[in-house]
Amino acid sequence: MSATEGIIAERPVPGRPRRYEFPDTHRAVLANGLRVVVTPMPGRELVAASLAIRTGAADEPGAVAGATVLGARGLTEGTELRDAIALTEAFERLGASMHAEAGWDAISAGLDVPASRLEPALELLAEVVRRPSFPASEVDRLRDERLNDLIQAKADPRRRADEAFVSSVYAESSPYRRPAGGTAETVAGLTSAELRAVHQSVYGPEGAALVVVGDVDPEAVTAMAGRLFGDWAGGRPDAPVPDAASAVEERFIRVVHRPGSVQSEIRIGHPGIPRRHPDYHAVSVMSMILGGLFNSRLMTNLREDKGYTYGAYAGFDLRRGAGPFSARAAVNTEVTVPSIREFLGELERIREAPVSAAELAAAQNYLVGVFPLRFETPGPVAGSLAGLFVHDLPDDELVRYRAAIEAVRADDVLRVAREHIHPERCAIVLVGDHDRIAGELESAGIAPVEVVVDEPEASGHDR
Repeated sequence: MSATEGIIAERPVPGRPRRYEFPDTHRAVLANGLRVVVTPMPGRELVAASLAIRTGAADEPGAVAGATVLGARGLTEGTELRDAIALTEAFERLGASMHAEAGWDAISAGLDVPASRLEPALELLAEVVRRPSFPASEVDRLRDERLNDLIQAKADPRRRADEAFVSSVYAESSPYRRPAGGTAETVAGLTSAELRAVHQSVYGPEGAALVVVGDVDPEAVTAMAGRLFGDWAGGRPDAPVPDAASAVEERFIRVVHRPGSVQSEIRIGHPGIPRRHPDYHAVSVMSMILGGLFNSRLMTNLREDKGYTYGAYAGFDLRRGAGPFSARAAVNTEVTVPSIREFLGELERIREAPVSAAELAAAQNYLVGVFPLRFETPGPVAGSLAGLFVHDLPDDELVRYRAAIEAVRADDVLRVAREHIHPERCAIVLVGDHDRIAGELESAGIAPVEVVVDEPEASGHDR
């Protein structure tokens, strides 16, 4: 056989996305307001169950910022009936794993358990959610871990850039201006009392949904929910849309000076749109073309053509309120200013003319093609159904997703780019060595420049 014999002459092309239908889902509402959402997946013996509460870090008072996240972590540290060790052992005896967390939009407590042991596992879940004890010693440990994490974040250029970016684009009134887990100033004052207060005011059936996915019977699961949660009371039925007021009136540059840094972390953007927005599908496609795919415009330009970075990305962080739009990369210090020019050029270009048919097809094929892969196991199905509840989206949102993506046209992409991306009104945040780029930044005339110098971090923290 010759050296060239058998070599494929043409590069294979993607096949057509396979047919997929989201599993049938059964919904019920208990008398106390708790939603029960059950999706049977025959043959999936490992069941995923999640209790989602439609209140998150964005809804807490600024004075106790971090209490929601810390409180969620504290759920598994003990209940009125068991300490942390006994609780862990109880879950392990059932072959179940338990997790609890909170983000900007919601609190969730969930588990994975064999179908045959679902009811006793849900009983433990109810105990954790309804009767946590927040032991002082465990809360102190969690608080100290968070404070140490905040110190590490200051030293990490990537995390420092993310923090500086959101504090630059959101107004003082917006919770999105701070980290979801709170700041060093607010976390330092958190005790068991604050966590209990959050629990008493927020946790309850009024704004909650129990989602169960796997090889289960919907009627049996609904009956279990009634027995375990039917007498639960309280909660917030309607969490308000968080304040997402912008602090960006015109383009500016903010440099967090890091002497000796060999790289610059770049963030460019402004407040974007909420998840519940009529342009969601068109924005999803546009974001893929701009900075979501490996062959996106930003990646092709800054990585492949210019060699400035290993990766350049852009997208919208979609929340109940208008989360941030950002374009981002880490580049060598000497190409910081050229990289900013290329970023701004791409943000302008996607607003100037329709994308090509090939770009549109690549983005749609990717989004439509990976959609079924997300739902091969119960966990991601439960997470997505909980997301529908958190964002108050229609029950058929996941069913019609693929058709909605396929319906996006080039003129839709152009329209949403013009309406939701604003390079003329954005924050450009850099973490790097200002001394090495100051002259070039000034001569480039991109925008006014402000320099921030971080105070040295103390080796410990006071309480």
